[in-house]
Amino acid sequence: MRQRRTIYFNDARHYYLFVYDPPMRMEDAWSPIDEVSGTSVDTFSYGVSRADGLFYPSKVGLQWGSDRMPFQNAYEWRCWENMQSLTARGLDPLQVLIDRAHEKNMDFIASLRLGEYGGMDPDHSVGNGGRGFVHSEVRDHQRSVVEELATAYNTEAVELDFSAAPGGCAHCLNPDEAPAQASVLTDFVRDCATAVRGRSGDAGLLGARVYPSPDLNQRAGLDVDTWLNEGLVDFLIPSSYSCFFLDSQMPIDWIVEAAHRQDTSVYGILQPYYLDGSRINTNIEHMSTEKMRAAAANFWQADVDGLCTWFMDWPLEQVQRQILTELGDPDLTREGTKHYFLRQRAENPARFVYDAELPVAIKADADKTHEISFTICDDPANERIGRIRLKINVADLVPADVFDVRLNGVCLASEPCRRYPRWHDAYIGTWMEFELNTVRPVRGTNTLQFALRERPASLEGEISIDDVELIVEYDLYAAQNETAREGAVT
Repeated sequence: MRQRRTIYFNDARHYYLFVYDPPMRMEDAWSPIDEVSGTSVDTFSYGVSRADGLFYPSKVGLQWGSDRMPFQNAYEWRCWENMQSLTARGLDPLQVLIDRAHEKNMDFIASLRLGEYGGMDPDHSVGNGGRGFVHSEVRDHQRSVVEELATAYNTEAVELDFSAAPGGCAHCLNPDEAPAQASVLTDFVRDCATAVRGRSGDAGLLGARVYPSPDLNQRAGLDVDTWLNEGLVDFLIPSSYSCFFLDSQMPIDWIVEAAHRQDTSVYGILQPYYLDGSRINTNIEHMSTEKMRAAAANFWQADVDGLCTWFMDWPLEQVQRQILTELGDPDLTREGTKHYFLRQRAENPARFVYDAELPVAIKADADKTHEISFTICDDPANERIGRIRLKINVADLVPADVFDVRLNGVCLASEPCRRYPRWHDAYIGTWMEFELNTVRPVRGTNTLQFALRERPASLEGEISIDDVELIVEYDLYAAQNETAREGAVT
């Protein structure tokens, strides 16, 4: 049965076990829960594993750190000693978090990465050339961990994280044979569903993180359609660990439609970054309230059952808590300033990331037009919208170029346009910022058309559309202000 949720995910490491100095105080042990308590977060998801072990004293798997002493760096030492400092007081590090979540009226999801598994024969791992879940020992081991998380701990749900590969762990199946071996993973999901739902007492829920596109799931051997048709999963989160960019354009309509036909929940993932520092002259930049609001609103428009986010700029302070408060209520994201942006495609296909439309390389051609699309949830006819700006980041554009930009087929030459340099490489790139006063986007899908009609005779190279952003600004008195301006002109 579909269920509304607002989920915050903590990976156990970066902003928790790696950073606090041991021995761990209870205030520190509770911090992942307490830092989101009082917002709209009603479900806490905890990443209980890394490729080399589990972050709790498992009786069926390898506890992280138990096989790697002496440690070679401070954060790993902190992680181990923090867990041990709780265990020495008769406390289970995982149960401490579960109890605190329940005390704060949150459900608890134990999220398990599946592609690697501490303590197993390393030759089985796909990362080492093995066949992963084709080996029965691997399936049996991971199923035992799932059952432990569902029965030895009072979790509400266990999440099978398939989409952590390849950025966070190896694939479950060797990509060379994954499509042909998809039934192996379906059998595993079926077994996990039986274990989680068949526990004594209240039945547990089984969820899965899968990829946002059908193609990536097929390549990884994830037969999501069969899982849904058989009712094997209670919720899905389409995501890609290899892509940390917030994406208001994530192509999940297909999975929402398929899941809802089976009364299965889908939760949209709000990734943490606007920039990840990989592009020249940029640093890591977390999403702003306006960017997060735009993505959240688009996900709500796509009919998700809730939202999930993680890895926000830490420690979580007023800005982050405001974002988390808005996420749980579609009405709070509907009429607020939004900053949409389109991400760039991954340069390395091995990262296993779904496609993107940017960048677009354009050569001078009087007859050729290049087109991209984007979706917004705002209705430009809303009287509270005071201003809409379209920003386009173009590389190698010069004033002598004859460059044509159209929105939904309408030329933007009549709209005011300001040009200014980008970042620290003004010799390469230019931002074009259009004030969309009369030519405005529509609610839903929009298209942008670009054409480089002519270049100076002495310049032959191509230009590149590197970024496209749309800022929709709301104003409490927008309609009255517009009337006042018109009156003043008259």
